[in-house]
Amino acid sequence: MKIPDRNRLLVAWMGLVLSALPVLAHHSFAAEYDSKTLITLAGVISKVEWTNPHIYFYVDVKDASGNAVTWAVEGYPPNTLKRTGFTRDDLKTGDMVSVTGYKAKDSSFRVAGREVTFPDGSKKFAGPAGGAGPPTDAK
Repeated sequence: MKIPDRNRLLVAWMGLVLSALPVLAHHSFAAEYDSKTLITLAGVISKVEWTNPHIYFYVDVKDASGNAVTWAVEGYPPNTLKRTGFTRDDLKTGDMVSVTGYKAKDSSFRVAGREVTFPDGSKKFAGPAGGAGPPTDAK
């Protein structure tokens, strides 16, 4: 059975469009985060999303007025973290953590997570080094 040329063209076009979708979903660290602005957040984990293409967890941090502000922390992909010994079970809702990360360029409450310090004092890397100096406190 011979497929008409028009249908072949449609199938090829659909394949091209669908293959580009993963590229559209990914973003550049440099486009989203400031590698020179490393901050430290201390708060309680309120939510964990252990999904591709990157994990996210949310930390409720008290601002200068004592109000809770929820920060989104983006990390490496789940498989990358798992290979380094960082598992989903390490991030527990309700746990107090300290996170160093690179602040979002758009001034939103988002960081690219670098290092997480857990309640027992242990530390694990959640994301890449950005070349910044010592961290500053979140404001």
